[in-house]
Amino acid sequence: MRPTILALALAAAPLAAAPTPAHAHGGVRLGVSVGLRLPVYPQLVQVPGYPVYYAPGVAANYFFHDGLYWLFEGDRWYSSGWYDGPWDEVGPDAVPAFVLRIPVGYYRAPPRWFVGWRHDAPPRWDDHWGRGWAHGHRGWDRWDRRADWRPAPLPAWQREYSGDRYPRAPERQRYLHEEHARRGWGGEVHDGRGGHRGGGHDDGWRGDDRGGRREDRREDRHDDRGGHGGGHGGRHGRR
Repeated sequence: MRPTILALALAAAPLAAAPTPAHAHGGVRLGVSVGLRLPVYPQLVQVPGYPVYYAPGVAANYFFHDGLYWLFEGDRWYSSGWYDGPWDEVGPDAVPAFVLRIPVGYYRAPPRWFVGWRHDAPPRWDDHWGRGWAHGHRGWDRWDRRADWRPAPLPAWQREYSGDRYPRAPERQRYLHEEHARRGWGGEVHDGRGGHRGGGHDDGWRGDDRGGRREDRREDRHDDRGGHGGGHGGRHGRR
């Protein structure tokens, strides 16, 4: 019995000691499997006042922000450039501030520890992730609410790819992103009232008083921390 136990322990040791992808990618683990499966492109509606979308018809904490889909499941954040993955696990330091600011009321499958928290306020990430995270992310829940923060356009062209047409290989996904980018993207910005507006600003852009737009580098500084691109077409860490 003892030799058998020793052999099993030795076999498992390299797996435990090997560095995880998260160490190699700044807090990001690539190609993580999650339980969510979406056979078709979901309906996405803008969270009022936020440059973020949520999916009211999906029984999951599913969002879209600045070119990436975001999923909060099992106390972990995941992101993807395509609506049904594959997903990358993103560490707390690399999640954009506006994703963290999504009010509790827009989480369709909130965890138990959300109970009792205000529905119109973001989750208490500083309490949940502790003093170390809170110290390094002071002001994550504050921004100029008077500014005209507009979301990035939705990649509506992904509706064409459902069922057997859905591209699972990352290389194929990158190729299709590049192809549609060359064609002008064709995105949509939903206004939350059943309609949609063409165009829109990326996170970090807001309209100015003259009807144009300017980049405010002082806002949303948290987005500059530890981002990853991964060929998704998203822009972690961009000001």
